[in-house]
Amino acid sequence: MCGIAGYLSTNTYPPEVLEDMVEAVRHRGPDAAGFYHDGFYHAGMRRLSINDVAGGDQPLYNRDKTVALLYNGEIYNSPVLRRELEKRGILFRTHSDGEVICHLYEFEGERLFERLDGMFAAALWDVQRRRLILARDIPGEKPLYYSHNHAGELAFASEIGSLVNFPAVAKKLNRQALWDFPTFLWIPEPATVYENVFALPPGHLLIADETGVRLQSYVNRFVSTQHDYSDEEATDETRRLVQEAVRSRLLSDVPIGCFLSSGLDSSLVTTLAARDRTDLSTFTIGFEDVADPYHGRADESPFSEAYARALGTRHHTVRVTADDFRRNLDRFTEHAGQPFAVSSGLGILSVAQAAREHGVKVLLSGDGADEIFGGYSWYEYLNQVNGQMPAPTVSYGEIISMQYVGLPRPRVLNALRTYPPAVRAWAWHYYASERDKAALFSPEIATEAKNSLRHFHEFQNGSPWSAEDTIRQDRLFYFPNEMLQKVDRMTMAFGVEGRVPFAAPALLSFADALRYPQMVRDGTLKWTLRQAFRDILPPAVTNRPKHGFNVPIDHWLKGRWSDLVRETFAPSSPLSRLGLIRSDAEQHARSMLADHRRLTGHTIFCCLQLNRWIERTEGVFV
Repeated sequence: MCGIAGYLSTNTYPPEVLEDMVEAVRHRGPDAAGFYHDGFYHAGMRRLSINDVAGGDQPLYNRDKTVALLYNGEIYNSPVLRRELEKRGILFRTHSDGEVICHLYEFEGERLFERLDGMFAAALWDVQRRRLILARDIPGEKPLYYSHNHAGELAFASEIGSLVNFPAVAKKLNRQALWDFPTFLWIPEPATVYENVFALPPGHLLIADETGVRLQSYVNRFVSTQHDYSDEEATDETRRLVQEAVRSRLLSDVPIGCFLSSGLDSSLVTTLAARDRTDLSTFTIGFEDVADPYHGRADESPFSEAYARALGTRHHTVRVTADDFRRNLDRFTEHAGQPFAVSSGLGILSVAQAAREHGVKVLLSGDGADEIFGGYSWYEYLNQVNGQMPAPTVSYGEIISMQYVGLPRPRVLNALRTYPPAVRAWAWHYYASERDKAALFSPEIATEAKNSLRHFHEFQNGSPWSAEDTIRQDRLFYFPNEMLQKVDRMTMAFGVEGRVPFAAPALLSFADALRYPQMVRDGTLKWTLRQAFRDILPPAVTNRPKHGFNVPIDHWLKGRWSDLVRETFAPSSPLSRLGLIRSDAEQHARSMLADHRRLTGHTIFCCLQLNRWIERTEGVFV
């Protein structure tokens, strides 16, 4: 695990340029540094030592050093690949999991990445062909950003804050991305907050050589040959794949821990991990028990503590308050890298800090089970609402969504039935509407911006969405942009590696074969997953209703965080100075927070976070 950065350029830059880029990702790799130079190619990394602690420093090479690799991540099937390569005569220099990449390139070229079950962002330099290959894992667990200018210069890094240290990267704000941000709480990839900085998409390569720079996808080879599972077959395959995903993600020479909430997903991951790791540490968040109208009670730590005692783990409850989270807002903003307002990330940040303080460098998470097996609370309504193709909505005025917790559920569902698929996809679980944003952003931004619902159009094929289509769209869009970003950014803030077993490529592929009744049946969410492990999990876990980690943002912004709202929309705030918001934006924000029909706190939290991010970075804009 590490952070990487580098560039290709015929211009000569002082060594400090690369050093600054690499230093900016020190938190991702506090244990060691490495650099590589070859002609126009310059790259470096910061290492977090997890596997082959003593001998796994980078760059890593093939046998004749015609391939040089800097990479961030873990290759979980590296033991299998290593044995295969050794049978072909390869002698390994290290015990690092990443060295298999160098040697596989000799035999398979760029197609090697299809064979990697892992999370990674890799920069592979082919010395003889003068070719750079950047690669990102299939689910998108590890970030990799790049910028390519008209002069042919290419720069890349694990974080945007590192990339913008390269002098040739233009730092012009992407106003469309700012508009999209409050709709989702994040900026949908491949766009970023800067116009000329992009995320390499999951499952893609960027290849730079004498012919130019091009992007290309690579296939997921971890696919099942079967496409129509009976209930019994689906249950058996679920058990096999989940067990293998958790077991393989225990690959580590350093202590391992798990996020443990009271829910099914983290409890299952922890249960399976505890079978192989007798010294497993577990961590949960505990804070003021505020009643949330959407999720119920906020503090679920007593249930987690009870289950940890039953498993015999080394359990730690991280007690936090609204004031603790407020003190962490600057760190949260810094390590998100760009505007990001997924408030549950504050909890992950606190857990990562506690894990590091207890000597734990690896944390397993239960994220992803909802998108794979059908776990979100609104999924039980999909068959009641989907399957129709109403006329496209012409006017994007007030659109009722699942955030309207003050309205009777039947009324909300009836409204959703009248929406086309793109509007309905937003209404299930996203945030600011176009109307909300127009009341906050300046008219210049509002009139120029494209509708944020365009992000759903690429998933439409002209026919009504089925329930499976909606869940698949969440799997491809929501999961990498929100859940995986949250886990990676907030754990790496403290040099802790977050691992997500449910992001395994084999599980992602398997999920496409599941039918809706195998995911949601008779009101039971994640039916197949519960069936697969009902013999090893107690009823208190398998029968517990869905309850995500919840931060009561609406409650806090109306109360003890109210002054932050005032600061965000004040005439002296960065948002105001740059002309990004309306002069009466605070009035509209207060009105939204006072609307008892719906939850609007996260929309306002987006403005708060955007303001804080600009305050941190305003000096670099051009």
